[in-house]
Amino acid sequence: MVSDSGQARAFWLATPGYGEIRAESLPEPGPGQLQVRTLYSAISRGTESLVFRGEVPPSQYRAMRAPFQQGDFPAPVKYGYCNVGVVEAGAEEWRGRVVFCLYPHQDRYIVPVTAVTPLPEGIPPGRAVLAANLETALNVLWDAAPRLGDRITVIGAGTVGCLIAWLAGCLPGCRLQLLDVDAGKAATADRLGVRFALPEQAEAEQDVVIHASGAPAGLALALGLAGFEATVIEASWFGAQSVSLPLGEDFHARRLSVRSSQVGVIAPAQRGRWDHRRRMETVMALLDDPVLDALISGESPFAELPRVMAELSRRPRGILCHRIVYPDEDG
Repeated sequence: MVSDSGQARAFWLATPGYGEIRAESLPEPGPGQLQVRTLYSAISRGTESLVFRGEVPPSQYRAMRAPFQQGDFPAPVKYGYCNVGVVEAGAEEWRGRVVFCLYPHQDRYIVPVTAVTPLPEGIPPGRAVLAANLETALNVLWDAAPRLGDRITVIGAGTVGCLIAWLAGCLPGCRLQLLDVDAGKAATADRLGVRFALPEQAEAEQDVVIHASGAPAGLALALGLAGFEATVIEASWFGAQSVSLPLGEDFHARRLSVRSSQVGVIAPAQRGRWDHRRRMETVMALLDDPVLDALISGESPFAELPRVMAELSRRPRGILCHRIVYPDEDG
């Protein structure tokens, strides 16, 4: 049964590799604050798996803090950033509205009104859990800056990689390939309308290569597929894992560029005119496409989140966005 409005339940990483749901008290929302009852959250599997396994390097403890994180790395910590809920207390004009918030896995919470983005009419709340990953994908493409007619490769058909490929596939004249070692991802790529290939089938001499597989071998592949003076965008985050790259042979002769992309900072070309709110509002408009439902590969009730997080942290294949469902007020 869902707790009353003064109580909440939240998922905490108690120790690396072990999570639990804990009860906590909620204050009354103050001026400029909203109380939100969660409908859905989602596991951002790449980053949250690293957090769950305790693989955030100490040098990144500060940089990796989520907006409403409690506790500190490696544990105990309350972490997450894909949350969709309905406003149940606060300013009258907000009550009953469905909103997205970069909040951890928790069934009720209090946030400033500036922390939420309302869902446009017609966007299903269950699809809106993709907003954080789609925001990342949009920022990656801004950093990559592909041009019309470019040959573009996206390596890694996880949630972020699929979203990058879906956006890039809308560019007129571009030839796009989405690569993954899991042949089963071809069905998802087909539903998104993008061309899929296994690494050994990939076309080389690419103008832009975006790496989002989270595997060092994927980044090495990216360098091998890049054409003369091409750019490789690194969208994966490896945590504490060391990565070796083949920077000998013809790396210098081909004058390749490797550049990182990270969603916490808006891409330089956009930074003078865009802020995080404008970027998120753009994401909400982009979510108005039912094809994106193909990226929801499964869902589980909130009560099972400790078990589910442990399973997903073991890098199983075939998982894209795993949605967490919260009981309604009568559940």
